[in-house]
Amino acid sequence: MSAEKEQCCSWSEYEKEFPFFSDQTLRPGCHPRKLLQTKQTGKAIVLVHGLTDSPFYMLAIAKYFHNFLGYNVFMPLLQRHGMKHPEGMAGVTLEQWNKNVAFAIRAAAETADRVSVGGLSTGGALSLYLGGTDSTVTGDVYLFSAALGLYGGPFGFMGDLVEILLRRTVVRYLDNGKHLVGNHPYRYDRVPLNSAAELSRLILKIDGMLKNPSGAIRKKRIFAAWSECDRVVSVRKLNQLKNIINKNQFFSFVVPQKKQVDHACVVLDQPIYATGSHPGDAPLEKANPSFAEMMTALSKFESAI
Repeated sequence: MSAEKEQCCSWSEYEKEFPFFSDQTLRPGCHPRKLLQTKQTGKAIVLVHGLTDSPFYMLAIAKYFHNFLGYNVFMPLLQRHGMKHPEGMAGVTLEQWNKNVAFAIRAAAETADRVSVGGLSTGGALSLYLGGTDSTVTGDVYLFSAALGLYGGPFGFMGDLVEILLRRTVVRYLDNGKHLVGNHPYRYDRVPLNSAAELSRLILKIDGMLKNPSGAIRKKRIFAAWSECDRVVSVRKLNQLKNIINKNQFFSFVVPQKKQVDHACVVLDQPIYATGSHPGDAPLEKANPSFAEMMTALSKFESAI
């Protein structure tokens, strides 16, 4: 399927459903998106961005699903993300994030019989959780550097402690209050403690879900990609998934240490440059040199249904 047939546009129905988003409040390029086939298809996928970033991060993967695998693609924008004036992401809640993704899942289901979910980091965690709790998700789950736990050093000990501390109410009032919007065009410059606390709550819910021996998520097919260089999320927990999911249902694609691919860069096929950058400037985030190989692995996984 050629790129010329692609229909990629802002998602006006989504913005109407969640009125805190509008052209006046969103940063350029950070809007919710959808990519629809010109002909009817039986497959759709919801792709969810990570904490403090925007649907732009999932765009290369979205185009692959659309252009080469024949999916309709829906890319929600999570509450308090992608805004010109995020106000420290005040008032952000896990419950609203779940509503954002659930709306996208329903929209996807209106266009196709088989609905899959996937995402980057926090978006991956949301996808795993809703993939195991929302019966409308009838397809697969695709995880990219999924935040199933926080990085806590080589042995992961500190990650669990940080998650516990983040769930304490007082932590939300300890944020340094520094501006979020900087020279990165598609993400905020830092993670506010209140939004990190909501991610920690999500991690706890996922831990509980995975402990259920009869849970629906154990029967899902899961494709999980991450980098050995990741210093944001727990690679240990990602590796443990294969011991929880039913045999032959879990496939991992791991970018080796020598490639030096950072956490969010796993999903990038092109580097990201600062707003106002000039030719020759170093990128803010480098592309994943294994991106094409990762997409080939994803395609083989998708076709082995």
